[in-house]
Amino acid sequence: MLNYILRRLLLMIPTLLGVTAVVFFIMALSPGGVGGQALSEGGEMQAKERQAMREYYRKRYGLDQPLLVQYGRWLNRVSPIGYRYDGDGKSTGFGFKPLDLGESMSKRRPVTDLYMEALPVTLLLNLVTTPIIYVLSILIGVYAARHRNSLFDVGSSTTMLGLNSIPENWAGIMLIGFFASTQFWHWFPAGGLHDTLADQMAFLPRVGSAGFERGWLLDMLWHLALPLLVYTYGGFAFLSKLTRGSVLDSLNADYVRTARAKGVDERTLLFRHVFRNSLLPLITVAAGIIPGLLGGSVIIESIFSIPGMGKLAIDAVFSRDRELVLAGALVAGVIGLLSRLVSDIWYAVADPRVSYE
Repeated sequence: MLNYILRRLLLMIPTLLGVTAVVFFIMALSPGGVGGQALSEGGEMQAKERQAMREYYRKRYGLDQPLLVQYGRWLNRVSPIGYRYDGDGKSTGFGFKPLDLGESMSKRRPVTDLYMEALPVTLLLNLVTTPIIYVLSILIGVYAARHRNSLFDVGSSTTMLGLNSIPENWAGIMLIGFFASTQFWHWFPAGGLHDTLADQMAFLPRVGSAGFERGWLLDMLWHLALPLLVYTYGGFAFLSKLTRGSVLDSLNADYVRTARAKGVDERTLLFRHVFRNSLLPLITVAAGIIPGLLGGSVIIESIFSIPGMGKLAIDAVFSRDRELVLAGALVAGVIGLLSRLVSDIWYAVADPRVSYE
């Protein structure tokens, strides 16, 4: 197992090189090039001033150099081993150095700081929704498979099929239109994470001189109610159907009939034998869901104005911010490859027949 893990970790290097190279050259060769927003600023300037500003940006971010040189300098900057440079841009030798994701062209801030601000927001959404999705999906899927063709099975299957057919963007707009609009039921805010006066609130709800005060924590949950609902229903509907199908396949296996013939009770048979063998499809799906969760939902975060990873990524693409886009591709690639590796390890844990020796 250790040799397998080491081989997979080493294979991540050429994979990440390929992913970042494709993203880099697509941005560089696309119409308008890199840094479209930064290079198009200064509409009221004189022609000479605007040209001088563009030349400044090109030299500052190395856009005046050949594409291979630009990509090589970016790889050297994000690699933990490479050439070190001082403040004047002179090389000080080769060796270990700190990770540097560069500076955003559009926001004029270090890329690391921008991602460190957006990552906690996305993690908060996922840490709330992921347990809800998996717990409810497993419970409903197992119960529906155990009581096949019952009223609960037919009703839950129909409901999940309907939920899985609803687009997230349409659901988000409808929820805002009905539950966050003054024309209908203004029960929730339309977007954001906090009220404008949230920094003056107490952390927990309390009853003060002005009556009930919801506090900072309840205010955040109030703002996240609609985004969490949209986050949850899609994955919940899909995974519950997947769990039901996987459990049904295991219930029809020969070892289940043999265990019943030996007198194994249904609860032990279901949770100790059937459910364990039904975990493999869920592990496979989880390997693809986790990178998407950490990457954020572009649609949901954009609709509800949530400053997470998804919204940061889409803003970077629209502004053609090379440093932000490449850093996002690198982070997403690392998370995706590590998720696949973890899922392979969990295969061996869930099924003793799986071996990587």
